[in-house]
Formats: sequence, structure tokens, C-alpha cells
Amino acid sequence: MFSTSKPRQLRGVLLALTVLALALPCAAQWKWRDAQGRVQYSDRPPPNDVRDRDILARPAAGSAAQRPASPASASTGAPPGAASAPTSDPALEARKRQAEATQDQGKRDEEARAARQKVENCARAKEYARTVESGQRISRTNDKGEREFLDDAQRTRESIRAREIIASDCR
Repeated sequence: MFSTSKPRQLRGVLLALTVLALALPCAAQWKWRDAQGRVQYSDRPPPNDVRDRDILARPAAGSAAQRPASPASASTGAPPGAASAPTSDPALEARKRQAEATQDQGKRDEEARAARQKVENCARAKEYARTVESGQRISRTNDKGEREFLDDAQRTRESIRAREIIASDCR
């Protein structure tokens, strides 16, 4: 005997997911008050004659929709929104400075890591060059797992390769 509650539950979940998927575009809406005082909704920015204080809602920050530059800011060369931008929020500015400081610290850490790696590569290359040029027998394991010794031509190629690495990493 089959239970009818599972298909109903599945339909309910699918209906809820469909409603949520259809509601996502509504999140990217502009809301403003026009010259007659009526509230307008659109997925596009309001006209340029609408003052910033009459804009009641903007799309989320991740949205690509931007309000076009006003003629005043376009003629002065100011960035869009600079002519009528509200005063900046100190908390927002502090978070922005904190994010920039964190990003700068990340770059410095990455540069330090790269410098340490370069020093390590230099030391390894110098040690390998000394080993190759010492005349000791050097062996490697081939694809079959067998041990092979380097002949003079291979030793010369390895010495040249080690010197190239030293020239590039040991500056």
C-alpha cells in the first residue's frame, strides 16, 4: 500500500521552492517617490530628475544596477552620485578602512611568503648543484621503479638546469 502523504509533501516543497525562486527578482527593485508624491517601483533606476532623498529603496549592494550620473556631475567630471551624495557614514568608512588594511596585510603576507619560498628554492638549487658537480653517483627511479644512474650527459644537463634556477631565484 502506498502512502499519499509523501507525494503531497514533495509537491508542497516544490511549490515553496518555486515561490522562492520567483520572488528573487523582486529583491532587485528600486523604490522612489515621483514629483506627484506617488511611490514608484521598478527594476531600473529612477529618472535623473528624482532627488536622492526621494529614493526610498535601492537594490542590494551586489546588484549591477546603478543610477545614471546626473547632468551636473557629468558636466563637472565628478563621479556619479557625487553631486548629491549624502554625508558619509563613519561606521561604513571605518569598515572600509579596516577591509583595506586587511587586504594590504594579506598582500604583505603573500609577498613575504613568496620571498621565503624563493630563498628556500635558492638554497635547494645550490645544494643540488654542489651534489651534481661533486662527482658522486646520482641515481633516480624510472617509471618501472628501477634504479638508474645519471651518465655524464645527464649530469651536465642537470648542472646547467641547477645553475639556471640559481640565476633566477638567488638574486
